Formats: sequence, structure tokens, C-alpha cells
Amino acid sequence: MALIEKQIIDKIELTEVNTIQIRTATSIIKNGAEIAKTYHRHSLSPGDDVSNEDARVQAIANVIWTQEVINNYKELIKPIEPTNNLE
Repeated sequence: MALIEKQIIDKIELTEVNTIQIRTATSIIKNGAEIAKTYHRHSLSPGDDVSNEDARVQAIANVIWTQEVINNYKELIKPIEPTNNLE
């Protein structure tokens, strides 16, 4: 009765604002049959370091995350300056 743990990236998604979402599935296999499965998700924002990510994620980031995309994303998440309109 050998138990085997197998991890695969089973989903890579690109969002509207060019963040990359990665889902990793972890399966437990017993005697050739999957007996359990869990998922872990994480996301990366334009400009994040992807050097430790799967090669497919790196390839997507290298194509999609142009300097223009990175600049647009930074502008999008920039804090809104409070206004002093207390008249």
C-alpha cells in the first residue's frame, strides 16, 4: 500500500489587469487510485519576480508583462490622494 503525493500546476489564468493566477493541485495516490486532492492558489502581479516560478508561468509573464503593462498596473494600484473638500 504505497502512498504517493503528486503536485502539478493544473491551472494558469490571466486576469483583466494582467495578474497571473496559479493553481497547484496536490493528489494523494494509493495503489494507483487518487484518494485525496487539495488545491493551493497564488497570484503574481505585473512586475513581480517570477524566477522561482514554473517555466510556463515565466514564459507567460515574459510575454505579457511589457513595461507598458507594468506601468499601467502600478498606476491602477496607486493610492488615491485624499482631497480636502470640507467646505
